[in-house]
Amino acid sequence: MNRKTLVLPAVLGLLAPVLVACGGSGGGSGGDAIVVGTTDQFAATEDASAPFDPAYAYDTGVWNVLRQTVQTLMHVPRGGGSPVPEAASQCGFTDRASERYRCTLRDGLTFADGSPITAKDVKFSLERALTIKSDNGAAGLLSNIDTIETKGDDEVVFHLKSPDATFPYKLSTPVAGILSSEKYDAKKLRDGFEVDGSGPYTMKAEVSGDRVTGVVFTRNERYKGDIKPRNEKVELRSFDDAGAMGKALESGDIDMMTRTMSPEQIEDLTENPKPGIKITEVPGLEIRYLGFNTEAPSVKDKAVRQAMAAVVDRGRLAGTVYGTTATPLYSLIPSSIAAHTNSFLNKYGEPDSKKAASILRGAGITAPVKLTLHYTSDHYGAGTAKEFAALRDQLNATKLFDVTIEGTKWSEFRPAQKRGEYVVYGLGWFPDFPDPDNYVAPFLDADNFLNTPYVNSATRSRLLPESRRAADRNAAASAFEQIQDIVATDVPVLPLWQGKQYVAARDDLTGVEWALNTSSDLQLWELARGIA
Repeated sequence: MNRKTLVLPAVLGLLAPVLVACGGSGGGSGGDAIVVGTTDQFAATEDASAPFDPAYAYDTGVWNVLRQTVQTLMHVPRGGGSPVPEAASQCGFTDRASERYRCTLRDGLTFADGSPITAKDVKFSLERALTIKSDNGAAGLLSNIDTIETKGDDEVVFHLKSPDATFPYKLSTPVAGILSSEKYDAKKLRDGFEVDGSGPYTMKAEVSGDRVTGVVFTRNERYKGDIKPRNEKVELRSFDDAGAMGKALESGDIDMMTRTMSPEQIEDLTENPKPGIKITEVPGLEIRYLGFNTEAPSVKDKAVRQAMAAVVDRGRLAGTVYGTTATPLYSLIPSSIAAHTNSFLNKYGEPDSKKAASILRGAGITAPVKLTLHYTSDHYGAGTAKEFAALRDQLNATKLFDVTIEGTKWSEFRPAQKRGEYVVYGLGWFPDFPDPDNYVAPFLDADNFLNTPYVNSATRSRLLPESRRAADRNAAASAFEQIQDIVATDVPVLPLWQGKQYVAARDDLTGVEWALNTSSDLQLWELARGIA
């Protein structure tokens, strides 16, 4: 997910792609389509019957499908930075308070089936997401919209409830995708795997049972927008694990692989280049963290959460499991984003079981505290199971905790987490946009991604609104510093590490360095064969 009105200098410095290793020539999957591998799994379940509906989808893997097919008014350009018009010809705030935002649509804009797109379609699409208000959290990105006004067929004006300098970024996310009222119901989600839009590609899902095995993207000849596709067809092929995906790349069955390569694969491809394959490090802003159901009896007292924060050894965790691909994180906001502070390190210092024991004693809590840490076994890669085994061992070694771990497939994990069934759980976050707001609001604001019972009135009612009034995002730093300190004190979430991201591809594929942006959004239109 991605947005921001003014680009953060700390982020801009990240945007130069780095070639890590190169192999020889040859290989490739052949045929017309460029084939891209992923370990993302797409399934329709009782809890998620409409995984590809923009009003429901709030997951990087699914967004990577929607970004190719559903057009938005704005989009983030290939190297990052401020959003630029996409379905719109121009957009901008019409007041100094950042409360009224106007967009004019491009001339001759149509859906892939040839039917015209008007301002009423934009209004329908965003109001639909707000009306449905899926419990998956995506509608929260649009919740500051008060009313949407249309003027003629090509002009739409958004009236916001309060100032929001990040609003252009929110209009670049799939939840703001433009849909047809002929294909989508205004009040309910669209079941299954069909997607209709006006993006650079049309799509066809290859389905086995209730699971997608691949998606074929074909260039949309009616597309009008800012993106210039460099290919005619791309296939996104889903693999059960990184090992199977890696073998497919080496054999030439696929041309590129990204999410999610294992740390071992990255290390091997970097240190032992394979003929015909190159690995590219691209800027990444992923974080991992533990979340808490703060109403659950075993962690309701924040002293338990604080004690965990005082003993978790992030450096050892990241280094042992992920090597050089991850670094310790002491705040929800990663160190590469402006306004970051090491709030957890400042409050708790280096891992200290004596300090943790003192925190528990001070709250009258008898050790060991019995907990189960839940994680998703198939969503973030093979390293997750090792990571949670290491966390369990660290916590149990203090004798202050009695921890077990339990892994569950994502299709079951995420619904259970939203229902509050897990006391402690592990999640990752790939930003919707590279702004500090998007590392705190999805966890702390109303209608948040976690569906957490935790509420801090200072954060929600004062600091977040205050930060959004700042058109100069550097001026919002003080509010974000206060929010990070509040999180370190209350520990509704416990940041663990931030990661790098890599792409491995056959060496006859060009545009690889642009195929994944800082938010892990696939930009398949950048890929081509031969000379760049």
